[in-house]
Amino acid sequence: MKQSYVYILKCSNKTYYTGVTSNLAQRIFQHQSGFYPDCYTFNKRPVELVFYCEFTDINIAIEKEKQIKKWSQAKKEALINDDYDSLPNLAKKRFKL
Repeated sequence: MKQSYVYILKCSNKTYYTGVTSNLAQRIFQHQSGFYPDCYTFNKRPVELVFYCEFTDINIAIEKEKQIKKWSQAKKEALINDDYDSLPNLAKKRFKL
C-alpha cells in the first residue's frame, strides 16, 4: 500500500499549517520553495516541519488532517510535543460563567 502523511509545518509567523501528502519530502520542498503561490505558506516562509505521521489508508489520513486543522494552536502544540495526556483537556470548550 502507498504511504500517506499528515504533517504540520510551523510558519515564520508562528502559525501552523496542516496538510496531507503521499510524498512528504517533495511536499516540504514545495512549501519551502514557494512552488504554489496561492498556498497559505507562500508568504510565511521559511517553514519548519514539526510533526508528521504515516498512514496506509489515504482516507484516514485526510480525515485526520481535517480533524487537526480544527484544533486550537495549544492542542496542535501538545500533539507536536508528544503531550498526548493533555489532548482531551484541550478539547474541552471553555464557557464564561
